[in-house]
Amino acid sequence: MESENEFQDKTNSVDLKRPIAIRALRRSNVRKKIAEFLFDISPSCSYTSDIAYNIKTTPTNVIGAIRGMGSRYKEEESLIGLEMVEEKSCGKNIKLYSLTNFGKEVIESLRNR
Repeated sequence: MESENEFQDKTNSVDLKRPIAIRALRRSNVRKKIAEFLFDISPSCSYTSDIAYNIKTTPTNVIGAIRGMGSRYKEEESLIGLEMVEEKSCGKNIKLYSLTNFGKEVIESLRNR
């Protein structure tokens, strides 16, 4: 059972992360489209090429937006870095991606504006 302080710390970190996540989505159309696609298929997962096909971009752009890649996609502003998306390994080099609860919350708040 978590203490009240631990609960408060988690709440504060989410409150601090939310505006950073929203800013990152506004700055990158690819990040936003990925998050919205994963929201629409939630609770299912998807893999890089399927995400790329559905949002009409390249798998390289998807990987960059999800995990970060060089200066174009900063790791701390990647969807995993923002804790909006989680990566699940399934066997040989197969990585699936799904939206976290925090990611769902951010997309819902953007859609309700």
